[in-house]
Parts: sequence; C-alpha cells; structure tokens
Amino acid sequence: PSRPTTMGEAPELSPQAPLAVLSKVELRVSCKHLLDRDTLNKSDPCVLLLMQSQGQWMEVDRSEVIKSNLNPVFAKIFTVDYYFEEVQKLRFEVYDSHGHAGVGTHDDDFLGGMECTVGQIVAQKRVTKPLFLKYGKFAGKSTITVISEEISGNNGYVELAFRAKKLDDKDLFSKSDPFLEIYRIDDDRSEQLVYRTEVSLAGPGPGPAGATGPTQPLVLQVVKNNLSPIWEPFKVSLNSLCSCEEKRKLRCVVWDYDSRGKHDFIGEFFTTFEEMQKAMGENKVQWDCMNPKYKLKKRNYKNSGVVVLLDLKIHRVYSFLDYIMGGCQIHFTVAIDFTASNGDPRNSCSLHYINPYQPNEYLKALVAVGEICQDYDSDKKFSALGFGARIPPKYEVSHDFAINFNPDNDECEGIQGVVESYQSCLPKIQLYGPTNVAPIISKVARVAADEERTKEASQYFILLILTDGVVTDMADTREAIVRASYLPMSIIIVGVGNADFTDMQILDGDDGVLRSPKGEPVLRDIVQFVPFREFKNASPTALAKCVLAEVPKQVVEYYSYKAFPPRCPQPDTPDSNLSSPQ
Repeated sequence: PSRPTTMGEAPELSPQAPLAVLSKVELRVSCKHLLDRDTLNKSDPCVLLLMQSQGQWMEVDRSEVIKSNLNPVFAKIFTVDYYFEEVQKLRFEVYDSHGHAGVGTHDDDFLGGMECTVGQIVAQKRVTKPLFLKYGKFAGKSTITVISEEISGNNGYVELAFRAKKLDDKDLFSKSDPFLEIYRIDDDRSEQLVYRTEVSLAGPGPGPAGATGPTQPLVLQVVKNNLSPIWEPFKVSLNSLCSCEEKRKLRCVVWDYDSRGKHDFIGEFFTTFEEMQKAMGENKVQWDCMNPKYKLKKRNYKNSGVVVLLDLKIHRVYSFLDYIMGGCQIHFTVAIDFTASNGDPRNSCSLHYINPYQPNEYLKALVAVGEICQDYDSDKKFSALGFGARIPPKYEVSHDFAINFNPDNDECEGIQGVVESYQSCLPKIQLYGPTNVAPIISKVARVAADEERTKEASQYFILLILTDGVVTDMADTREAIVRASYLPMSIIIVGVGNADFTDMQILDGDDGVLRSPKGEPVLRDIVQFVPFREFKNASPTALAKCVLAEVPKQVVEYYSYKAFPPRCPQPDTPDSNLSSPQ
C-alpha cells in the first residue's frame, strides 16, 4: 500500500483495486500563472491527482509533462469513480518536472496544490481555485481549473488514424517536427483539448502511442523531421471527442514541436465527427491545413499542407438502458419450493401459511422482486412454476409444474396473478420432496436457447427460485447453471426460513468460480443467492435492490459476449444522436 504524503511531497503509486462502479467522471485540468522555477526556461509543469482513502492520500494518476509553459492545458484525462453517497476528497499537485526519476520526486519543484471533493466538481462542472504552497501560502497568482464530465453508461469510443502531407517547413536547418491537437468546441464557445498526438521520439517514424511506464510521466512526443508524418492511431471516447453529438464542431491544429515549449503554428482546420465518419471502410477524408495569417497576406496561398484521416473505427459500448430502450424485454419466471420441509400450509408455523393480515416470506420475496421486473415486460405476464410437490390428478411428484395447472401456458397476469395462483394451488397439492431445482433451470434455459437463436437482444430471462433449504440435486444444478451461463438468463435464489444455507453459497460465484461436476467453469457469474432472513426487518425494496443489483451488468455482459447490439438504436437527432436516454 502507498504511504501517506504531505502537500508537496512525492506520493507512491497505489495499485488500483477493481471496483463495482456505477458511474465514472472524467476530469480535465489546466493551470494559469504558474510560478517560474527555472533559470533559463519556464517551468515544465505536470499534475498529480491524489484521492483520500482511509485518511491517507493515494496517487490516482498523473499528467504528461508540458515543456516551458506557465499556462498549461493538459491533454491527460483523469478518470475517477463517483459515488453519490460518499465524500470523495481529491488533491491536485502541480510540479515543475526536471525529468530525472519521475514527477513528484525531491528533485522537482512544488508549484502548488488544491483540494476539493468529487461532488464539488461534479456539481459545478468547472472549478477554478488558487494554488497553495505549504502551510496555506498562496502560490502567487497561480490558479488551477478542473472541468468534469460524467461518462454515461452508453459511452463508446472511436479509433482514429491521421497523417499529413506537405506541411510547411518551420525549421531553418531541418524539417518540421509536427504534432496534432484536437479541440472540442463547447456550447459556450470555449475550446476543450481532446487529444494531443503521441508517437515515438526515438526515430523518424511513428512508435507506440502511450508507451510510458506506470511511474513515468507522459511526455509530448512528435514525428521528427518529417513534413508528411503518419501519426500513430489513437482511441478517444465519443463523450470526450464530441459530447456524443455528431455535429459538434472540432478544431484541429498542427504544430511544429519546439523543445523549449515555443511550438510554431503550422495550420488548422475545422470539422465534425459526422464528417469524420466518411473515412470508415476504404474511404479517406482530408482537409486543407490553413494558416489564417498566410491566407490574408499571400495572394496565391492554397494551404500549409493537407491532413488526411486514414481510418475511423467506432467501438460502441452499450449500457443496460441501451438494450432496454432498444426493446429488450425482461421475462420473469418464479419457481416456488413446495417440499414437505416447509410445513403443512394449514398450520400457522408453516412457511406457506396464508395469513390474511401478513404475507408469508414467499409472497414478500416474490412481490419485492417481481414488482421491479414487471416494468421491463410489456405484456406483464409471468411464468409461475412449482417444484417438490405431488400434483393432481395422479399426485405424482413434479419438479417443474405450472402453479395455475395449465401445462400449455404457465403464465399469470401480472404479479397479482402469480399471487392468486400460488394461494389457490396450495390446497390442491401435497408438499413432498426432494428439493430438486435443476429441472426448472433447464426448462427456462430451453426457452432462453430458442431466444438466443434469434441473434437479437430481444428477451432476457430472470429466474427467481424461492426455496426453504439446500438443494438436493447439487451436481445437476451446478451443471444446469454452467449451461445457462451461455444463455440470456440470470438466476436469483432466495432462501426462505431459518435453515442453514451455507452449502447454497457455492452456487453464488462471489467466493470463487462455480464449476460443473466435470470442472467446466461458468462463462458468466449469473447466480445471486441471499437468505431472506437478512432482510426480514428491512423494507421490501432492500431485498430487491440486493438481488437485482447484478442483473444490469449480467445483461450487458451476455450481449457484449455475443456481440449483439440493441435492437433499435435511438433515432438520429441533430442534438445528441449518439446517446441514449438516461
């Protein structure tokens, strides 16, 4: 673990632990009027971002170093996890890097720091604060500005490959060393740096983008000595590039790199993501790189070179809402344990006892989960099955019978229809055993397999199993779950009553990967198990929130694995045709 640091002292890198993140926020940083700590040139600033964890400051990430610049706009985009219910303290530290052993060492000069919370940045979107030295002393007129953007769940990214031809030569004894910057023009006409090309300094040709170690600062890299450079392809989120709006204007600027930070302007052009998309496939798009001063002064001025977009690839990252808004239905099936261990339903001690004033645990769990699922099913019809009982007319044991006793149609009208079918079937059946759930998992899986063959994201299946004890057919159940993990379905198991459910935890992959008896692992973790007694004194929504929390991720995981896009992407609109409703 990283050690705590004080303001201006170099922190150690902290290993990032995986988190179940509901939302992420992008932070962009710029500074003005930084202190000049260098004798011959201006400061070479870099920003470190730290977050407080358990009272200690841990480094999250660091920016590139910008040479000889007291008003830097950093290309680095910091990404932090955002939780509404937590106070997340951040600290930004600015250093004048001397490039010896990474930024933030004792050799580097501390230019100032600023503390705030993620909530403050998100609420205000743009925060500008003065930089402070140690002991609360102002760092002259230095300020730092942090701009936040939430990364929506449907955020995708685009891969771009640029080159240029016949750029103006700005160097006296050699050719220009060009690099490209892309700016997004926001609604208030301000410009936001989206990307600055980074390719190898080691030779005349391009090298790997972003090839920097975890402890090394990013350094601006350029194509050396080349008036027709080919820049390394790079990826940028659609949110960053154009705020997911295809018609938003972009400004692209080509510079001749100068090691002292005095880069020479070669030219610029304006475009949109809509125009860039013409470069998909075999097509290419090119723009004249224009220098406005030359255009005014030179009569025969044509351009200062040409910039070509060689290739564009869009990588869509769909969210749970993308699939739901695209017409994907959530089909809800409930399976109820009717084994003898529940007790005689006519006895008030039975888990199946129907109290006119108080619903039993089976009904509470069924209603809590079902009422949420029904919002995602247009026909509001739910399959309701039972297992472990002797059923009429022959009173043979069944492990997958329809509780409405209609073998051709096991669906009930709404959650209330399921409740009524449950109550009416109790007097007609004999509670028996054993507790076998594999047959019901396999039954739902067969329907899900038919759906999979459509190769569309049209129906996803949730099976809610309510049981009062550990399953008897554990081996068959594990096998059925492994098979089901390849299909569009999730399984929720709620343990009713006071039995010891320790052995049921094996079905929930949280403590390890569930495997079939032959050792085959599940493709996805699709099972969520909870004992109802843990929520006995909580509101019904607490149970639903717990057992359904993983479902959106499971839906996205399945359709991403199958590479199935949402059925009906949102229609294009001039304002925001890349984003789906929130």
